[in-house]
Amino acid sequence: MNVIVTGSSKGIGRAIAEKFAAAGHQLYLCARDEVQLKATATALQQDFPASTIKVLSADISQKVEAIRFADWVLQETAASGGPEILVNNAGTFIPGSIKDEEDGTLEKMLAINLYSAYHTTRALLPRMIARGRGHIFNLCSIASLHAYNNGGAYSISKFALLGFSRNLREELKPHGIKVTAVMPGAVYTDSWKESGIPAQRMIEAADIATLVYTATTLSPQATIEDIVIRPQPGDL
Repeated sequence: MNVIVTGSSKGIGRAIAEKFAAAGHQLYLCARDEVQLKATATALQQDFPASTIKVLSADISQKVEAIRFADWVLQETAASGGPEILVNNAGTFIPGSIKDEEDGTLEKMLAINLYSAYHTTRALLPRMIARGRGHIFNLCSIASLHAYNNGGAYSISKFALLGFSRNLREELKPHGIKVTAVMPGAVYTDSWKESGIPAQRMIEAADIATLVYTATTLSPQATIEDIVIRPQPGDL
């Protein structure tokens, strides 16, 4: 299958890419850091030679870049029928409260966490609809479900991403395309390494990858709409 993963040079995105590469799929990856993205691609290709790994560095928080990446994917997959699985994983977290976070934080969070998925998806949808099948995953968050202290603009953007997911799901039901919102609690990635909280208190990125991959193996008539996963002792 042709699998597209955004924000795939590290963390959850890389874990998802690794899971699909291990199964021998064709991967089309993007991230802002070109050096890290190419290093990820090289490592995945060496570890999983049966897969195909292609990359394009892009800052898809910018509409023009999201469309450039999507157009590249469409060109690369034209001979094999177009995109089949899209994982909108690109995102970031800036802590803060609405009353005192730095001016412009909301705009930045919306651009990275919502608009990237919105514009990339819209650019790829015509080909997916023409194909009559596909699966879109949006990496939301527990912050999409519950407000929490110091969430601020980040939580607003993740609430919005869940709303996007649910509207998109309704629109695509007649076209055979599944939409799954993934809402993890704390996942141990680079952003948590300096927190002092032990890794054992958090979810592993590989857990998210396993859930996403498993959701793609179901029959065409079955859809997992929402995936909610937390650390076993509960949220931090």
